[in-house]
Amino acid sequence: MQRKPFLASTIFAISMGFFESAVVVYMRYIAYPGGFDFPLQPIDQSLALTEFLREVFSMLMLGSVAFLITRNHMERFAWFIYNFAVWDIFYYIFLKLLLNWPESLFTMDILFLIPVIWTGPVLAPVLLSMLMIVLAVLIIKKTYRGQRVKFTSTEWILFFGGSAIVILSFILDYLIYFCKQNTFGELFSMKMHLEASADYEPERFLWWVFIIGFIAICSGITIFFLRTRHFISKYLNYKEA
Repeated sequence: MQRKPFLASTIFAISMGFFESAVVVYMRYIAYPGGFDFPLQPIDQSLALTEFLREVFSMLMLGSVAFLITRNHMERFAWFIYNFAVWDIFYYIFLKLLLNWPESLFTMDILFLIPVIWTGPVLAPVLLSMLMIVLAVLIIKKTYRGQRVKFTSTEWILFFGGSAIVILSFILDYLIYFCKQNTFGELFSMKMHLEASADYEPERFLWWVFIIGFIAICSGITIFFLRTRHFISKYLNYKEA
């Protein structure tokens, strides 16, 4: 295994997790002194735009580290999802240490703002992060051992389809709420989303939708592992000889 890149990437991702949690601490003191709870108190549009852009640039930061580590596109993808997953897990760990929040793994959280509000229990993104770490480590180990890693069409369908279903589970409740009060064209208005967020309280998280997507991703990882395992066995036998 590539110990130095793993160590450096892990330290970077953990550090990003702390910076992310520190931003939340500052936002709580500035905008939510009473604590985070739904419905969220509306914030200024310029501050909302800044938060939106911060999320975009966070993705660019994670991607740039993956870009620097290797020239292999599949391995870059692996390093990106590895960094993302470690960052996400430690974000919640640091929030717990700094604010004693979330109260439990089932506490509802705003997960993302791109392109609309994502909500769900903390447990859901943590489970996904664990899956991403597993897939990333499998890809990186195989490329390090000389295997050309490539997903089959079935694996791509399971990964992308499962991811789309999981994302739907995060945004569906908000979309239903928003569309009941607004027109389709207003779905692309940041001002309308800011107004909607002032009254939005997640009614439910569709675990069954999330589980379908989660199982699809797990199936893709399992098929990928079983399909490429034979190569690893041949490689180890060759090294021993």
